[in-house]
Amino acid sequence: MATTIRPSGDRPVPVSFGYHPYFRLPGGRRSAWRLLLPGRRHVELDERGIPTGRSTQEPAEAEPIGARTYDDLYELTGERRLAVQHGGRRLSVQFGDGYPYAQVYAPPGAGFVCLEPMTAPTNALVAGNSPVVRPGESFTARFSIRPERIRPGTA
Repeated sequence: MATTIRPSGDRPVPVSFGYHPYFRLPGGRRSAWRLLLPGRRHVELDERGIPTGRSTQEPAEAEPIGARTYDDLYELTGERRLAVQHGGRRLSVQFGDGYPYAQVYAPPGAGFVCLEPMTAPTNALVAGNSPVVRPGESFTARFSIRPERIRPGTA
């Protein structure tokens, strides 16, 4: 999926958007699904979901979701693939050009996980820290979703 922005006027345009792919895997409860996250920076959010300015480095993981829930913002610092898998199936989201942030959303009691590509952190338009595309230029952000059959137990 590629999205391109080209300003049609004579002023720069801030860029702050994302997509919300929701995933559900057959044959098991969400608690048994493995969430595969790369090494990343966890962006601390306040009670309104707005970044506080603090973040911490987190290592890569490939663990069952268990009882954990998420509504977390991450800055992707290296590997840019997030995935959910169970049994012999994996759904991967490859974050390409233009998507340096990911929101992972897995609320309590839900039977899904959402792995969201984002061009900027939450509240970037207000904070003024979104990318900007100038007249005569363009901005393109890309991501892809890949369904895979895998050997059970593969990370």
